[in-house]
Amino acid sequence: MPSKGKVCLAYSGGLDTSCILKWLLEQGYEVVCFLANVGQEEDWEAVRKKAMTIGASKMIIMDLRREFVESLCFRATQCNAIYEGRYLLGTSLARPVIARAQMKVAAEEGCQFLSHGCTGKGNDQVRFELAFLAIDPKIKIIAPWRLPEFFKKFEGRQALLDYAAQTGIPVTSTKAKPYSIDANLAHISYESGLLEDPSKPPPDDMWLMTDDPTHAPAEPQDVTISFEKGIPIKVSTQGKSITDSLELFTALNQIGKVHGIGRIDIVENRFIGLKSRGCYEQPAMTILRAAHLDLEGLVLDGRVRSIRDRLAQDWAELIYNGLYFSPEQDFVAHALEYAQKRVNGEVRLRCYRGSCYILGRWSETEKLYSESESSMDSLEDFSPVATTGFIEINSIRLKKYGLQKQEDGQSLMDW
Repeated sequence: MPSKGKVCLAYSGGLDTSCILKWLLEQGYEVVCFLANVGQEEDWEAVRKKAMTIGASKMIIMDLRREFVESLCFRATQCNAIYEGRYLLGTSLARPVIARAQMKVAAEEGCQFLSHGCTGKGNDQVRFELAFLAIDPKIKIIAPWRLPEFFKKFEGRQALLDYAAQTGIPVTSTKAKPYSIDANLAHISYESGLLEDPSKPPPDDMWLMTDDPTHAPAEPQDVTISFEKGIPIKVSTQGKSITDSLELFTALNQIGKVHGIGRIDIVENRFIGLKSRGCYEQPAMTILRAAHLDLEGLVLDGRVRSIRDRLAQDWAELIYNGLYFSPEQDFVAHALEYAQKRVNGEVRLRCYRGSCYILGRWSETEKLYSESESSMDSLEDFSPVATTGFIEINSIRLKKYGLQKQEDGQSLMDW
C-alpha cells in the first residue's frame, strides 16, 4: 500500500494511543510518535520500545518540565488564574507547551498530519487542535475518536483489548481503571469511571500527589517565598534556599504533599457544554497562589487589583478553553504582566494539615502600605475632618435613590 503521508501522533503508551498507532499504520500512514515529559511519572524507555515494536518509524520524547513551569505555571501564579473559583488549571496549562512541541517535531520530521487520542466529549481535543491550527493553519488533523470508521469499530474498552490481542499490541493490564488520570508537575486530575456520581466521595486511596491531611505531621512547616514582578524566584524553608525555577516548584510540591495541601473535588463546566466531576491535587500551585495573592494586598494599587481580578478571570477561561494562541490571550496577558511590575517582596506562610496560612509579608522596594497611616494611634498625614466631605459627596446619589423609593411608596427600611 502506498503511504498516505506522515503523521505525528501524540503517544502515551497506553491502550488507546497504542491502538490508534496500529490503526494509522493499517490505514497506510507512516507514524512518528511524540511524548512530552511535563512531570508525569513514566517508564520512558518502555514507552519508546512499545511504540517501535508496534511499528512507529520514530519515537521522540521531549523534556518540557522547565518550559512548563516557567512559561505557564509561573505565569498562572502571576495572573492569579483560577477557573470557576476552584481549579488551578493543571491540565489546560500543560496543553500549549505540549502542542507547541508537537508542532515543532511535526515540522522537523516533515509530517503532513497530526493525531491524538482525545475523546469526543473532552476539553483536550479542543485545546490541542485550536493550538495546532493557530500555529500552522494548513496542518491536517486526524482525530480517530471523532471518525465513525474508528469509534464504531472500537465501541468500548473490550474492543480495544481484542484488537490489541489480534494485532500483537503489548498490553500490560486488561482491567479498566476505575477513573481516568492525567498527571503533570502542576497537578494530578481524576475523572470519569466511579467518580461520575458526584454524590459519592472519591476513594481514600485515589490520591497520589498529596498525603492524607488527617495523617499529616503534627509539626507545621514554615516557608518563605520571594517574588519579583509577580514571579516566584526563591523558596526558603528549614534553613535551605532554592532559586532554580524547576527545583523551587518541585520543592513546593513535596512540601504540599507531606502536609496534604491542594486537594479539591468539584463539578465544573467544560467548554463544549457538558458538566464534569473532577478531583484535583495541586500542591505547589495552591501554595504559590496563596502567597502571591497576599503579597499583592501589600504592594498593588487597589483599583489596579480590581481591574486585574476581572482580567485574571478572562485569562483563566481562555487557558481552560484552549485559547492560549489567540489575540485575546495575547492582549490580556500583556495587561496582566504590566500590572505585576511592582509585585516585589516576600511572604511567609505555614503549611499544616491540608492548609497554608499566611504569617507575614514585606517588601523592601514597594511602599504603598504605611504603618503610621494605618495606625489607629496616629493622625499623621490624615485629617478626620476630610472624611466628612468624603461621606457627603458619596451620599449624593444615595439620597436621591432614597427619595425615589419614597415617591414610589417604598422604604429602604424594608430591605
